[in-house]
Amino acid sequence: MFDSLARLADGHARRVVLIAVAFFALAGAVGGSVANRLDPYGAEDPSTESVKAESQLQDAGYRVPAVIGVVSDAPVATPASRARVEALEREVRERPDVAAVSGYYDTHSPVFVSKDGDSTYFAISLKPTDNKEVQEAGKEIAAELSSHPGVSAGGFAVAQEQVNKQVENDLRMAEMLAFPLLFLLSLLFFRSLVASVLPLMIGGLAIVGTFLILRLASEFGTISIFALNLTTALGLGLAIDYSLFIVSRYREEIAKDGPGPQAMRRVLATSGRTVFFSSLTVAAALASLLVFPQSFLYSMGLGGALVALFTATISLTVLPAVLTLLGHRVNAGAPRFLQRRAEADARAAESGFWYRLSRFVMRRPIPVATLSALFLIILGLPFFGIKFNTVDPTVLPTSASARQTYETVRDEFPPYRDTPILIAIEGGGPRAASRVAAQVRGVAGVSEVTPPQRLEDGVTTIQAISANPFVSEPSQETVRRIRALSTPAGATVLVGGATGEFLDLQSSISSHLPIALAIVIAATLVILFLMTGSVILPVKSLIMNFLNLSAVFGLLVLIFQDGRLEGFLNYSSPGAIEQTMPILLFAVAFGLSTDYAVFLLSRIKEARDNGASDSECVAIGLERTGRIVTAAALLFAVAMGAFATSQIIFIKENGVGTALAVLIDASVVRALLVPSLMELLGKWNWWAPAPLRRLHVRFGISEGAIPAAPMAGESGA
Repeated sequence: MFDSLARLADGHARRVVLIAVAFFALAGAVGGSVANRLDPYGAEDPSTESVKAESQLQDAGYRVPAVIGVVSDAPVATPASRARVEALEREVRERPDVAAVSGYYDTHSPVFVSKDGDSTYFAISLKPTDNKEVQEAGKEIAAELSSHPGVSAGGFAVAQEQVNKQVENDLRMAEMLAFPLLFLLSLLFFRSLVASVLPLMIGGLAIVGTFLILRLASEFGTISIFALNLTTALGLGLAIDYSLFIVSRYREEIAKDGPGPQAMRRVLATSGRTVFFSSLTVAAALASLLVFPQSFLYSMGLGGALVALFTATISLTVLPAVLTLLGHRVNAGAPRFLQRRAEADARAAESGFWYRLSRFVMRRPIPVATLSALFLIILGLPFFGIKFNTVDPTVLPTSASARQTYETVRDEFPPYRDTPILIAIEGGGPRAASRVAAQVRGVAGVSEVTPPQRLEDGVTTIQAISANPFVSEPSQETVRRIRALSTPAGATVLVGGATGEFLDLQSSISSHLPIALAIVIAATLVILFLMTGSVILPVKSLIMNFLNLSAVFGLLVLIFQDGRLEGFLNYSSPGAIEQTMPILLFAVAFGLSTDYAVFLLSRIKEARDNGASDSECVAIGLERTGRIVTAAALLFAVAMGAFATSQIIFIKENGVGTALAVLIDASVVRALLVPSLMELLGKWNWWAPAPLRRLHVRFGISEGAIPAAPMAGESGA
């Protein structure tokens, strides 16, 4: 396969580049509108009780209030306030997409009156149930209401639309910040102006390709808007990684024998093969998210896995074609000091900073390994105190009307009415519904129960108001008690609402997590075994990956849950971590850590296959990849860390967490733990049972010297 790719780059370079340009234009045109096609957060598991309850109530005609209008400076006892509020309600009722409007003047419920009596709000239910239609209706109603003085609008329909818009804005801001900085760092690490443009070129193709992938995927299922941020940054980061690895190897090869088909053949047979298997590790780690039924997670898994494979495809086709056309000009535009460094990088000398560092580490393997592991374990200790929350309008910036309205209703009106426990009762008639209502009134933690409301198809709903915040442990225990109540004969009872959804999400994640872990672990073991022929090195890589992840999770708790760096990162701590974030970070960080392990182990094994001793091959491998992996990690951290500027806190958590993961992995793990542990294990690094050794001989990967076979159009000597 890699010979074929080399022939493609050598014989059809211009055609490949022209096809890439045409693809860029087409993907940009088709995928440019992708943000308008994607859906909200999506944390529902269709098999859970809360989702079934919501679906049953929705089918029976019940509509949860989607928009809330808050009217300030409106004392409810005055005729002027009544006239003002009722005029606003009439204006909204006249819309064809509005199902119902309820407020103080038609219900006389104190729920709609603020604690000081000077404000009121009304709740608007919508007829449509499609996410896009709900968001569009919410946007239009919010615009209408906000045009009136003293009126603000929120609710989940408005929040979803504003989140989508904020994600778009954050993406543009991250790109504006990342690209100039990436260009400057690329100039430093790639050593020339021409070479520094290559990762951004491949990254640009990866980004528009990501847009196209998500745009097409949205036609076949629900794709969360938040997949846009991760997959865009991931595509850019991997494009930089793969470009750096291939360009560096190409420079080595042309420094030996000059540019030509043999140089490209050796590049793709070594670095190209490494990039291919590296992309498989990242894709496999992210594909593990596909086992989760939540659209937020499986969207990340689908987009991330596809963009990893897509970026590798570009790096193995378009980049070699461009390098073939450039030849020695890949080094053009280099300042003199960078040119000298580029020439030094291209020489396979057994010296240099990373070679000396590896030798220093391997002379002291026990203290270095112990201190490094202890450092990561200490960083991970705060993870034991992690608390979880879920997505609500407070993820938006304080300037967003949906957040302002949410906080006003939460702080100034009778509490917890906006997050009721919803109970759906089917069958058993009015007597069954009355019995359930009476039982629920006796449950500890319930402050109020509304009278049963009959809907269509024999379904009745009851709302129970918790005496505590919906994500709190007391509210969760209240829902558990309600679900444990005996069911009247002939009736079925389902319990949902915000607290039920939170509980069910935790349960769903817990039940699917073992499968995801098994996929990641199995893929890592298989791919690294095929590369190394060892069963020890893959297991060691797994252990180091888990140490790295524990450190990252501990730092996330310190930063975001405990509120460190609030001023520096411009956020307000919610006192908890969004509960899907550890799962997402696990998949992304695990894939990237294994990605860097593949880079390093491929050069260590190449040196060993070419005759170096067990200790020497580690030093050579680290010298040849230390600068590259560190540079790749720094560039990747910039690409992902740019999302630390996001106004949505869990996108900020994802950006910071991923950046920390790659930086810790490239420094502590690759520079210290890997060489120290490999020195301690010695020849046992490469051990495998005899049957597996035979399997590797047949199906594994050899990194030995590449024979100089003739290319197409060449004659053998």
